[in-house]
Amino acid sequence: MDAYQAVTSRRAVRAFTGRPVPREALERVLSAAAWAPSGSNIQPWHTYVVTGAPLAEIKKRTGERLASGDPWDEPEYEMYPPALKSPYRERRSAFGEQRYGALGIPREDLEARQRAAAANWDCFGAPAALFCYIDRAMGPAQWADVGMYLQTVMLLLRAEGLHSCPQMAWAKFHRTVAKVLSPPDQLILFCGMSIGFEDVTAGDTRIGRAPLDETVTFAGCL
Repeated sequence: MDAYQAVTSRRAVRAFTGRPVPREALERVLSAAAWAPSGSNIQPWHTYVVTGAPLAEIKKRTGERLASGDPWDEPEYEMYPPALKSPYRERRSAFGEQRYGALGIPREDLEARQRAAAANWDCFGAPAALFCYIDRAMGPAQWADVGMYLQTVMLLLRAEGLHSCPQMAWAKFHRTVAKVLSPPDQLILFCGMSIGFEDVTAGDTRIGRAPLDETVTFAGCL
């Protein structure tokens, strides 16, 4: 698989089989992803790869909290600006329409939307997950570094024939994850990532992208 194929075939897969992910593949991916760029090479990511009993325990504890109506943990960072302006507001709204529309869930059916969202915390059935932390002392530039690292991980997973789904949703249950993984107190859980083999029988919803002229400006003579 070449680089273009990896980029264009990568998407947030939300249905996985239970087929185990070989540890050797994960080790290859994460060893190569360590070469992702970061300012002054400080490599601000802290990654936990979780499978088997520890992942089952995280899913179980989170599922119990959801079933009991336990509120989400207090946020440790702002996922979106409180007043998302145009065109970002419209793009986010279009994502929701496409995502839930593909599931046959109308906008007004909030209960069904909540049930669909709850699949996040079962990792969409994936047998492996990655939890990515960053030190509380880091600033916006280092958060960007973590994003480049995670994108590198996801592209390398495609090269291994695997799929993934990055999930900021896990930050809403960061205390539950911490009870199982025991990260140092100075770390913030940025996101989780479900990893596995796609369940191709579940169907695929590919969310579109803005046209090039909306996001790219060419300056000079090319």
